[in-house]
Amino acid sequence: MNNINLTELEAKTNYFLEQGMYREVITLYEQAIDAQPEETIYYCWLGLALLLNGQESEAQITWMLPISELDEEAANSYQQELVNILDQQAEEFSQQENYTLTWVMRQHLREIQPDHLNNLLHLCCITDQLGNSIGDELVNLELINLLRSLDDFPASYLQEDLLLKVLDKLLKNEPLHPITIEFAQTCSPIVKELSNYFYVMLSNAMEIGYSYKDPVTAAKLLEIYLQLEPDNREALRHLAAFYQSAGEYQKAIEIAKKCYLLSPDLGEQIAAAHLILSGFLKSGGYWKEVGIAHAALESLLKQLVQKQPNLDEVMTLRLMTPAFSIPHIEDKPEKFRGIYNPVAAFFQKNIQAVYQTQVTGYAQQQLLRKANITDNKKLKIGYLSYCFKQHSVGWLARWLFQHHDREQFEIHTYIANYMHGQDPLQEWYVDHSTKAVKLGMSAREIADTISADEVDILVDLDSITLDISCAVMAMKPAPVQVTWLGWDGSGIPAIDYYIADNYVLPDSAQNYYTEKIWRLPQTYIAVDGFEVAVPTLRREDLDIPRDAVIYLSAQRGYKRHPETTKLQMQILKEVPNSYFLIKGAADEEVIKQFFYRIAEAEGVSIDRLRFLPNVAAESVHRANLGIADIVLDTYPYNGATTTLETLWMGIPLVTRVGEQFVARNSYTMMMNAGISEGIAWTDKEYVEWGIRLGKDENLRKEVAWKLQRSKQTAPLWNGKLFTREMENAYRQMWNIYQQS
Repeated sequence: MNNINLTELEAKTNYFLEQGMYREVITLYEQAIDAQPEETIYYCWLGLALLLNGQESEAQITWMLPISELDEEAANSYQQELVNILDQQAEEFSQQENYTLTWVMRQHLREIQPDHLNNLLHLCCITDQLGNSIGDELVNLELINLLRSLDDFPASYLQEDLLLKVLDKLLKNEPLHPITIEFAQTCSPIVKELSNYFYVMLSNAMEIGYSYKDPVTAAKLLEIYLQLEPDNREALRHLAAFYQSAGEYQKAIEIAKKCYLLSPDLGEQIAAAHLILSGFLKSGGYWKEVGIAHAALESLLKQLVQKQPNLDEVMTLRLMTPAFSIPHIEDKPEKFRGIYNPVAAFFQKNIQAVYQTQVTGYAQQQLLRKANITDNKKLKIGYLSYCFKQHSVGWLARWLFQHHDREQFEIHTYIANYMHGQDPLQEWYVDHSTKAVKLGMSAREIADTISADEVDILVDLDSITLDISCAVMAMKPAPVQVTWLGWDGSGIPAIDYYIADNYVLPDSAQNYYTEKIWRLPQTYIAVDGFEVAVPTLRREDLDIPRDAVIYLSAQRGYKRHPETTKLQMQILKEVPNSYFLIKGAADEEVIKQFFYRIAEAEGVSIDRLRFLPNVAAESVHRANLGIADIVLDTYPYNGATTTLETLWMGIPLVTRVGEQFVARNSYTMMMNAGISEGIAWTDKEYVEWGIRLGKDENLRKEVAWKLQRSKQTAPLWNGKLFTREMENAYRQMWNIYQQS
């Protein structure tokens, strides 16, 4: 081989390597070295072949042989040739998805050139592919220290897309690893292309904040990004939401205000105004500010309906959730619907325009299916929600799933924004479905899945509490669409029915609902009961005498209306030796000052107020309700799950009945438990019932006895009967659809 044909040598090398014929490559280059020992590149390829043949120590010796014969410049050139060959082979193995050999190549490359940043980043990616911890590998490689010294290297030394790939993998797979936030912070000053960095940071912050339920980590990521682009409105909007979820209410309000000032158009102004209003509400106690923010939001919504601006999909999605805040402030459903029904119609028009092809396809498919409907078919019922987990909706809806007649109905469960991690109730829903689909935050993906499954009746449990669910319903992926349980009706025209009963909405409600109100014969919700653990709360722990009368209210800060709080203080004032326990998520100091101001104004000593911390387990929370003699409900937004829990525990409840759905929840639940004591139709009656139940121990015992007996007879505690009534409703809805 004195006259070596390099082209022929290269072709043979490539062929043998592709075939895994490493012994032949070894022979080929041993002969080449014998013929031309001065050609250093032959040692590179011989060492590679030996390595692939399992002769690792021989490979390392072979690679080192030429070094002693070369000067510094030639040695550096040789080393770079070797690095390039190993890098090339690692990339080829990676494309072949042979990650074990890729890892071997890159580990040897690391030994030859320890500070090769791109190789180290590749090693992190391969570690992830092999199912090992990318965070641990970052620590092992001391990559952060190397990145911080990047000023010492030329700009071309680092592949930015590879760096972002590693960051993306780390955030997706190990968001809670101790090195995650530090690595994200380290990448920040290095990245030159902000749009790509923003996408990685925002998309993962949303996943961490909403799916992993870790708003603190999500907020930290956006804080890091905003150091580079402090006026990025999209980042600011999500940061305000994460601060709210994390209980950082003051920060949330300030960020929302900044976002509002930066918002150039009506759509963004509405989104920011909602963040300001919800921040004040969730904090609790800021009722002057709530009034101002409420008026501003309503004005913007009216402008939206009047001007009909062009909004993109993202801003359109943000139009529905502001509706959640307003019923906490006032009980004026006809006014509220007058504003929000046109907003919902505008929302649907925009969503259907964005997804026109899909919407048309769904409708055509439904027409074809309708032409082939058979009588008494087994109906496919689809349930859509992000709340199939340890959430109020998750606790309440399970009895419907438990008792469904599987001979007559297929149950398809669509879990939007599937929550990663251990949630036993979420997995319970998966196990109790004919088909359960774990989905993300793409409205199109969810709607396509529902349409492909040929669901007959789609039941939305989110209403306006999740923008993605609103978009899915607006696209009409099922021929019959229903709202139930999660909140009030949304007003989206594509929704056919809203499930209610004869108590939870007045007869006049149909005048201002776009959905057909479908009234079940007894109750719109029923449960077979609740799990109750051992209580952790005792009177002596709270320095309350044994003979005292204890009132309790367990609601979040945004349900704390000052007018209702005044009524509660008036009750307390008239009942000697009485105390008031207050529980629920809010800004701790702000909500205390809110209650203290009202108590002092009504002549009640603040020594009679006790503020309780939240407990982690729902079953413990229910057990602790037993400390109360009477529960005082909130208005204009009643309790729902908390009311059911109170009644199940046999505790008398005082509720103020209003006109809107959320002001009548406790009313319908009490009526369906056979209890009228404590139902007030005016503020005066609310106070009178509170005083009467506080002073009359025998009346309290009578109510408790009725509630205990109701567990065997009342519709509220009969999940199986309720399920049959829901199924009858589904059959009737389907018959109407067939005949239409």
